[in-house]
Amino acid sequence: MLKKVATAFTLFSLLYFSALQVAVADDNEALNAVYNQFSQAFNELDANRMKTIYSEDACYIPESQGEEITIGRDKIVALYETFFGKIKHKNAKIEVDFRVIERNIIGRSATDVGYYLIRFHPPLDNGEPSSEFAGKFVGVSKKKQDGKWYLTVDTNNRAEASFYFNAKPSPNLYYGRQFPSISQNSLPKHNDKPEH
Repeated sequence: MLKKVATAFTLFSLLYFSALQVAVADDNEALNAVYNQFSQAFNELDANRMKTIYSEDACYIPESQGEEITIGRDKIVALYETFFGKIKHKNAKIEVDFRVIERNIIGRSATDVGYYLIRFHPPLDNGEPSSEFAGKFVGVSKKKQDGKWYLTVDTNNRAEASFYFNAKPSPNLYYGRQFPSISQNSLPKHNDKPEH
């Protein structure tokens, strides 16, 4: 009898941990997809895409000392509309990518830590070269009742681009499209400081 109980317990444990591994893999995939959504929003200058990324009660904590915390998805989307509007007005393009170096999932909450890189491409006819900006970020996401992950806390600050380029890939974590390095000597400093 004891042997049957031990066998049943072992079988249950294997099934439970297999299901848990599948769930974690699915969560990693869903969380990684958020970074693709960010990249698409920047490529298309489409602030409406942010509505599928942020939760209704999300908080955005900007790096600037002169800016307060923005609370609420609609207000965060409005920030992106303003920022993307400036890029459109300049007839320029912008792209962003991320390298996640650490992820901690506890229940229905996940915290990602990593680096981002933003490339600004001025109009071809003005003769200016592209420029880039990099930073560090922490993002906290929650899995809502609909089973989807939404960003609830988004904070970032500036960092050297070398941190992004030197970040090593981690298993199952988003590692971006691997932007090729642009020589720092050829990059002008751009006054319009984009933040993700």
